[in-house]
Amino acid sequence: MKVALIGASGFVGKAILNELVSRGNEVIAIARDTAKIESNNEKVSKTAVDVLDTEKLAAVLAGADAVVSAFNAGWTNPNLYNDTLAGANAIQAAVKLSGVKRYIFIGGAGTLQIDGHQIVDGPDFPAEIKPGATAVRDYFNTLKQEKELDWLFFSPAIEMHPGITTGRTGKYRLGKTSPVFNEEGRSILSVEDLAIVIADELENNAHHQEQFTAAY
Repeated sequence: MKVALIGASGFVGKAILNELVSRGNEVIAIARDTAKIESNNEKVSKTAVDVLDTEKLAAVLAGADAVVSAFNAGWTNPNLYNDTLAGANAIQAAVKLSGVKRYIFIGGAGTLQIDGHQIVDGPDFPAEIKPGATAVRDYFNTLKQEKELDWLFFSPAIEMHPGITTGRTGKYRLGKTSPVFNEEGRSILSVEDLAIVIADELENNAHHQEQFTAAY
């Protein structure tokens, strides 16, 4: 399979890149700075593209079997809301222009619902990441109207960050619009296992035009 991976140098993107390559896939690894893409595998072609350059990005994506976006405008970005929303919308437009139909967007846990309310709207949601999480939620509302692409919106577990040290276990449980909790009431997943979820989905095509999530 040939996969175009946007945000290949980020925390999530690196893990997905490693998992895809380990399975023998060809990867078009896209990032603002290709020097930060940590792979010298012969199946990885590194490309620097500004996601806002829709036509150039579309040209890079063309010919891929699927596009996975792990785009992140940067959590310390003072213009996080606007840049996140603009980047996500530009990526979607580029995917459509490229002719690729399969599109997986890695969103956030803030869009998941507990008792009918999205987590991002909760009183305890961290203020420092709320602009980015709100932008991702607002983009998801746009993506839900998309009819041409075979899209997916993946929401990671609530606890999915560099501090999760379980590593690559290959074990996970899937959910859709609500978090998956373990026996301790935690929604948790390592980035390595997140990458397995995405790689498995690319191989199995189990979900279509919907949100899904995963946790232990």
